[in-house]
Amino acid sequence: MIGQRSDWAIQAAPAGHRAVIVQVPGDKSVSHRALLFNALALRSAPPRQTHAGVRVTGLLESEDVGRTRLACEQLGVRMLRESSGVGEPVAWRIERAESRLGPLSIDCGNSGTTARLLIGALAGLQDPDGAPMAIVAALHGDASLGRRPMRRVIEPLRKMGARFEVGDAGTLPLTLFPVGLRGIEHRSTIASAQVKSAILLAGLTAQGPTRYTEPSVSRDHTERFFTAMGADFESEGLTSTVWPGRLNPVDVEVPGDVSSAAFWMVAACILEGTELTLPAVGINPTRTGAIDVLRRMGADISVEERGGVEPIGDVRVRCSGLRGTTLSGALIPRLIDEIPVLAVAAAFAEGETVIRDAEELRVKESDRIATVVDALRAMGAEAEATADGMRIFGRGGAGMRAAQVASHGDHRIAMAFAVAGLRTGMSVQDVACVATSYPLFYRDLSLFSG
Repeated sequence: MIGQRSDWAIQAAPAGHRAVIVQVPGDKSVSHRALLFNALALRSAPPRQTHAGVRVTGLLESEDVGRTRLACEQLGVRMLRESSGVGEPVAWRIERAESRLGPLSIDCGNSGTTARLLIGALAGLQDPDGAPMAIVAALHGDASLGRRPMRRVIEPLRKMGARFEVGDAGTLPLTLFPVGLRGIEHRSTIASAQVKSAILLAGLTAQGPTRYTEPSVSRDHTERFFTAMGADFESEGLTSTVWPGRLNPVDVEVPGDVSSAAFWMVAACILEGTELTLPAVGINPTRTGAIDVLRRMGADISVEERGGVEPIGDVRVRCSGLRGTTLSGALIPRLIDEIPVLAVAAAFAEGETVIRDAEELRVKESDRIATVVDALRAMGAEAEATADGMRIFGRGGAGMRAAQVASHGDHRIAMAFAVAGLRTGMSVQDVACVATSYPLFYRDLSLFSG
């Protein structure tokens, strides 16, 4: 298991042709929502209404998603892992359990998505008859999550009437007291799918409509789920509106995580002679910024699209020379999690890459601006941090060398510089964090060195 490793020693991949197929794990954002939204739908159904439950296939079985699964079980549903044949995606069945809720103490671990979505879902939690639940819910997490900002969710919910006990820093731990909520019109100053989702979830239990406007497009998984689950909901441009009502349970096929796939796309681009196939990857347009950027940098990437509520496609990548580019503005929310590995691509490209408008990187699992720049410099790249991003001066990999890099407990830093190690060799320290999103990453990394 990946969690038993404290570090990785990575050897540079040998020269020569390689054809690699990687089945990336299920999309983390979709996995969280498939569990939580179905749990809310099942527990809010009228007591006399029977429901056989729903099936979620392809679920990401990582620590972060496991935190959401355990929280859902505390909300009164059963999660049953079904056996699957060799090569078939894992399936989970979600069923309503007959249980009476008491005070909740929920450990969100390192998962910001679990915490923020639950804050919105629990703020106006109702019993099946529509009355506020007479319970309290205490949310807490690990040291890293305890430093991440929750005020951006708490403040609009307070305008809706939500009640919290939380420290002056506006971070976990916090305690919620479910009450009757009222709908509001909220204009967010940041493009955050987690914040948007929290407010829209609260809007399902509020009196009157809740309208949420974002400054630029963020991930739209929640909007797609609301539509598929029959919510009284509409979205136009940058504004989403939800009216009070229940969600209907639905079966979900979780696509492969495009954020996880981005690591292998970059690996294929920088390793001469590589042909990569990534089957059944999520290609939601609000998530494919990394593909757009790599193509702009000169990458040879093709996508064969399939159907589905969440679009799915087979992605193919061939090694190609890369050139520098600029990442900024409305593009940033579409690839915020992929910036560490795109920075690695930039270091092996020719010319300057500028990343700006990405100050959100400062409040991820680590300060990703500082950690990325420090690691790039350690391996011989020329890079400098800015207040809202970084500048990387690529020389096609010239002068790059093996180095020792610390992950700072951040899974995306660990994985990004493991990919860099396929070119230079690398020692990456403190890699147990990778289990939060991609437990079998190291196994798949080895496919490129065979």
